[in-house]
Amino acid sequence: MRVLTAEPLTSAIGATVSGVDLSADLDDTTIAALRQALLDHLVLFFRDQSLTEETHIRLAERFGPISIPAFRTDSTERPEIIVLDQLAPKGEGADSWHADNTYMAEPPMASILRAVSLPAIGGDTCFASMYAAYDALSPAMKDFLDGLSAIHSITVMVERTKHLGNAGLRSAADEWPPVSHPVVRVHPETGRKLLNVNANWTVAIEQLTSAESGALLAFLFDHLKSPDFQCRFRWSEGAVAFWDNRVVQHYAVPDYIERRVMQRVTVAGDRPVGPRAGPA
Repeated sequence: MRVLTAEPLTSAIGATVSGVDLSADLDDTTIAALRQALLDHLVLFFRDQSLTEETHIRLAERFGPISIPAFRTDSTERPEIIVLDQLAPKGEGADSWHADNTYMAEPPMASILRAVSLPAIGGDTCFASMYAAYDALSPAMKDFLDGLSAIHSITVMVERTKHLGNAGLRSAADEWPPVSHPVVRVHPETGRKLLNVNANWTVAIEQLTSAESGALLAFLFDHLKSPDFQCRFRWSEGAVAFWDNRVVQHYAVPDYIERRVMQRVTVAGDRPVGPRAGPA
């Protein structure tokens, strides 16, 4: 019997996991070990996996119900799986720091992304810990942010990607009204505080004027980009990334000009816990 091991990539985030075949019917002990590794390292990377659409969905279902996204790409055939099929990715939305689908009242708990087809060079994905981003703020800034709430809206991405003819996304905007989430979230499993705003979906701080909100969000969006909070993953055939969407933001580097195809399944989450629900 192989032993599951997780080798950290940086002190802030990321681990390479070996000793597990994700396509297998994993037992409860292995699932529990993966969940704990996810909580410890925030994003897990696996090499040389052989997931199919069916086993990809089955793996995600072991961690919770599937979160069906509000929109589908042209390449998406199954509602559980988003297919990211890109040739010229710059400006298509994934090349900015973001968490997945925080325009939802109940954003996904986690995302599982697998490589299907890769360019000869480029197409890495960067991941950042919002624990580390919060921890690096001054005590005065932490005190100021605690208790604030922010509006998250799908309209940000509708506007940013309108040049792509995203009719599906525009339609989804009518079905998903803006929602409010705490600027500082408490992770529901670890009790740790984290920064909970992102450039793709967060549009305003509710308690501030428009000018104040814009200035603060600009600062926070820039702050969370620090390499001190990050790791970077170079994809390979059969590679899989599994991240905790509650505390991880990611950035798909748009530095390739050959086709890149990825498939993602997201695990449903719950409404964010308020900023004072956990330890200070």
